[in-house]
Amino acid sequence: MSLIFAKNKLEPITRPSAGSVWTSHNVETLTVEDQLKAVKTPEKTATHTPIPHSLLVSKTRTALDRAGFSITEEEHALARGGQRYFGGFALTGDDIKGEDRRLVFGLRNSSDKSTAASACMGNSMMVCDNMCFSSDVKLARRHTVNILRDLDGMLAKAISRIVTSWHDMGQRIEAYKVAEISNDRASNLVVDLAEVKALPERDVYKTAKEFRNPRHPEFRGNTLWNLYNSVTENLKGGDLSKLPERTMKVQSLFDSIAGHESTNFVEAEEVALSS
Repeated sequence: MSLIFAKNKLEPITRPSAGSVWTSHNVETLTVEDQLKAVKTPEKTATHTPIPHSLLVSKTRTALDRAGFSITEEEHALARGGQRYFGGFALTGDDIKGEDRRLVFGLRNSSDKSTAASACMGNSMMVCDNMCFSSDVKLARRHTVNILRDLDGMLAKAISRIVTSWHDMGQRIEAYKVAEISNDRASNLVVDLAEVKALPERDVYKTAKEFRNPRHPEFRGNTLWNLYNSVTENLKGGDLSKLPERTMKVQSLFDSIAGHESTNFVEAEEVALSS
């Protein structure tokens, strides 16, 4: 996977890892859009209308700006030779300010039919930069003939849920913080997460060890919240394109334990937006 990282939308992007799709370009001076535009988008067919990753990013920037949100940090990843894209935008706004966390607006797109163009909400902790995504707001649009017609509407609907998603995530965190668990229970939950592919099997031991001896003192103690951060700590640095699906599975399991019920649920609307 090639990874692109930018502090904000105006600064140049740092050099991706060796072997990335950008090795033929002078990437130190290219913007995110420049690099994404270099990825070839296949021609459309009667049943498949792929859209450029750069177009999705550009439309998202415009929609967020119109809604009054500012992008403070962003991260972008490509896989399969540029056929698959994932991006995350850390946002600030009048109604989503926090001292210990920030909201992340996530995007996915593909040109190989693996995923629909989609948007979801995430949360990033300041102390450790752990990132997780919620299944409460997840909208998607398949790459069919009218995708360009519907794309702005999908983004607008997702963005309209940002504030309520922010507050719902806060309620989830508080529920996790008061849910106490033993070391044995935590270890069993980590195994459960690996079984549903929310966590790579190779990270089971490291995650259980992180829970017992966290590297961040803020996450000491036998609570579901601290286990949650042990999990996301070990997911950090992995395949960014799989992060939304994995953290959504973690939340699904942990919500049932903590008794948290979202008030902001918006299911993926692929059926309604698939024509």
